[in-house]
Amino acid sequence: MANGPTVAERRPPAPVRQPDHLPALLLGSVFVIATCGLIYELIAGTLASYLLGDSVMQFSTIIGAYLFSMGIGSWLSRFLDAPLLKWFIRLEILVGIVGGISAPLLFVLFEYVTSFRLILYGLVGLTGILVGLEIPLLMRILENRYEFKDLVSRVFTFDYIGALLASLIFPLVLVPQLGLIRTSLFFGALNVAVAGIVLYRFRETRPYRRRFAGVIAATLLVLGAGFVYAERIQTYTETMAFQDQVIYSKSTPYQRIVLTKNNRELRLFLNGNLQFSSADEYRYHEALVHPAMQALPRARRALVLGGGDGLAVRELLKYPQLRQIRLVDLDPGMTRIFQQNELLLALNNRALLHPKVEVINGDAYRWVREDTTRYDLLVVDFPDPSSYSIGKLYSTAFYRELDKLLAPGGLLVVQSTSPYVARRSFWCINHTLAAAGFHTIPYHLYVPSFGEWGYVLAGRNGHWRGDGPLPKDLRYITPEVIRQMLVFPPDMAELPTEVNQLNNQALVHYFEEDWGPYTH
Repeated sequence: MANGPTVAERRPPAPVRQPDHLPALLLGSVFVIATCGLIYELIAGTLASYLLGDSVMQFSTIIGAYLFSMGIGSWLSRFLDAPLLKWFIRLEILVGIVGGISAPLLFVLFEYVTSFRLILYGLVGLTGILVGLEIPLLMRILENRYEFKDLVSRVFTFDYIGALLASLIFPLVLVPQLGLIRTSLFFGALNVAVAGIVLYRFRETRPYRRRFAGVIAATLLVLGAGFVYAERIQTYTETMAFQDQVIYSKSTPYQRIVLTKNNRELRLFLNGNLQFSSADEYRYHEALVHPAMQALPRARRALVLGGGDGLAVRELLKYPQLRQIRLVDLDPGMTRIFQQNELLLALNNRALLHPKVEVINGDAYRWVREDTTRYDLLVVDFPDPSSYSIGKLYSTAFYRELDKLLAPGGLLVVQSTSPYVARRSFWCINHTLAAAGFHTIPYHLYVPSFGEWGYVLAGRNGHWRGDGPLPKDLRYITPEVIRQMLVFPPDMAELPTEVNQLNNQALVHYFEEDWGPYTH
C-alpha cells in the first residue's frame, strides 16, 4: 500500500508575501487621494465664486454636492470585484483625468454654454463619486495586511492629514503661485502618477501593465502640456469673457484681478465684476471723497478701508492740510499692481507711493479693532456686499468699531451700491449706520459705467454743510452738484429695511435679491 501524502505535502503552498513597503505605499496613496480630492473640491468652489459670485452659496452647495457624491461612490464600491488593484488603477486614472481637466474645461465653457451650472455640478458629482470609490477600495485591498482596528485608524489618519495639507496649501501656495488651471492639472497628474507607481510596484499588476502603461503615459503627456500652456488657456478664456484686450491678469489668494484696455479706457475687474473704468472713475471717487472733505477744513488724518487702487487716496492728496493718509486693503496683489504698473500709476497719480501715504495689507475688520489712532475722515470703499465675508464690513458691529476711530467732529463715508438697482440694499446700509449711532446723509450720482450709485455720509451729529471749500482741479464735483446729489426721486426714495447685523446678514440677502435679475 502506497504511503499517503505527508503533512508537509498536504499543507497548501504559502502565499507569496509582498515586500513590507507596499502596504505603506498604499497608505501613502490614501494621503495623496485625500489631498487631491479636497483640492478638486476647493477649485470648484473657488471657480464658481469667481464666475458666478455669491461665494458662500457656491462653496456651500459645492461642498454639499461633493460630499453627497462621495457617499454614492462609497456605496457603489461594494459592486467592484477582484482584481481590486486593477480597479484602483482605473479609478486613479479617471480621477486624474476628470479632476485635472475640470478647471480649464469650466473656464473655457463658461462663455459658451447656457447650462453652466449643470456642467459644473456634473463634474463635481463625477469627481466626488470617483474619489468616494477609492478609500473603501483601498481598505479592501489592505484588509489582509492589517488588523481591522489598525486599518481603520491608519487609513483615516492619512485621509485627514491629507485634507489638512490641502486646506493649507491651496490658499497660501497653489492659488497665488500656480492659479486654478495649473493647480487642477498638477493634481490630476499626481493622481495618474499614483496609478503608475502602483502599476509597477505590485506583482499582481503584471498581466495588465502593458495595457495601462500607454494610457498613463498619454494622460500625463496631455495634463503636462496643459500645465505648460495654462497661461494661454487662461488668456483665451478671458479674451472670450471680456470685450477688450486683457493686458493683465493674476489670481491672488483673495480674488482674480483682470485689467483690460481699449482705445478709450482701462477697466479693472475683480472676480469678473467691473470695479472702475478710467473714463469715468473720477465721478465715483470725487463723489466718495469731496463731500466729506469740504466739510473738514482742519482734517489732519484720513483712513481709507479698501480702495487698493489708490484712486480715493489720489483725491485725498488734493488737500494739503492732510498730514497722514493710511490705506488698509486686504490684498497685497491689488496694492502692488497699483504701485508698480505705469498705466495705473498714471491713473492714480502715484498716490500709493506718496510720502504721506502708508499702505497696509490686512483684514480691515481686525485692523479697526486694534487701531488706536483717531482719524478726521474714514473712507469705506469696500466691494459690494455680495457675500457674508464682505457683509460683515457693513454691519452694526463694524460701524461701532469705526465710531471709536473718529476724532471729535470727524466724518465717515461709505460706498453703498446702487440706490436704483439695489434700492433695499442702499437703504439697509443707511439704516445700519443710523442703528450704530450715526447721523446719516445719503446721496447719489450717475456714473456712466455703473448707472446710479450711492453713498452714505455719517457723523456723530448733523452739522455737515455741503458748501465748504473744494480743490480747484475737480472734474465733476461742485457745491451745486453736491446739493443735487442729496435729492432722491421717488423710484430711489427711502424704504423700510432690516438693520444688517452679524447674526442676520440681512444686507447680503437684500443684495442678492436686488442684483440677482441683473447678474443671472
